[in-house]
Amino acid sequence: MIVVTGATGNVGRVLVELLAEAGEEVVAVSRRPEAAPAAAGVRWVRGGAGDAAGMRPALDGARALFLVLGGELNFRGESPDALLDAVADAGVERIVLVSSQVSATRPDAPSHARLRTFEAAVRASGREFTILRPGGFASNALAWAGSVRAERTVHAPFGDVALPVVDPGDIAAVAAAALREDGHAGRVYELTGPAPVTPREQAGVIGEALGEEVAFVELSRAAAHAGMARFMPEQVVAGTLDVLGAPLPAERRVSGDVEAVLGRPAAPFAAWVARNLPAFA
Repeated sequence: MIVVTGATGNVGRVLVELLAEAGEEVVAVSRRPEAAPAAAGVRWVRGGAGDAAGMRPALDGARALFLVLGGELNFRGESPDALLDAVADAGVERIVLVSSQVSATRPDAPSHARLRTFEAAVRASGREFTILRPGGFASNALAWAGSVRAERTVHAPFGDVALPVVDPGDIAAVAAAALREDGHAGRVYELTGPAPVTPREQAGVIGEALGEEVAFVELSRAAAHAGMARFMPEQVVAGTLDVLGAPLPAERRVSGDVEAVLGRPAAPFAAWVARNLPAFA
């Protein structure tokens, strides 16, 4: 049995589908299980990685755990030891943790301190572990969906700064391999897309998929900061804008880890857009 936290998220939803299609018994944990489709071999449970006591029943009998924090859990919540004690008590053998590329590229960044703490705790847990460090998600473009639908416009900062954003479907596929297969224990995979792409170019890709022009309006850092601060803590806003506006060479670099694990190239941004086009139409 494999337990998937964040099971209705951009990565978790795809991962649940992949595991179920492979014939695995899946316990899908989500704060909104009622929003999830029924699937053979999948049992939906209300909960999340931030509630160790609530996770104990879900972990009973599991051999592997997919762990993703998501949302506010990226910057506050229980000690990771609480959850990992529950994992040990349940006899879970394998953990796949979604961390972030920034955990390595900016090891002192306050915005990613909690992820670094979880990485350290997973390493010290005595379980087999694999750590996934994705760069920026292609699905962050969903933040533009409302303005694209309403006015065929993308508003974003740093319009000409390119980063190799990764398709969450590729993260899910790598996670499925690490959860099901041997040979990934102790590995850290940096997950990126196949080529850097700027926000302006992303707007063009969305427009091409829609068959209509999508304009790009560049926001100042201050304007972007004000918008993000409505739903993100200050340290996370500042850290995110630092990466988006002044990426380090390691953050611009394309990694080959997706292809190394999956035996195929990482999916381009256009492939993600094609699958998610209804959100922008």
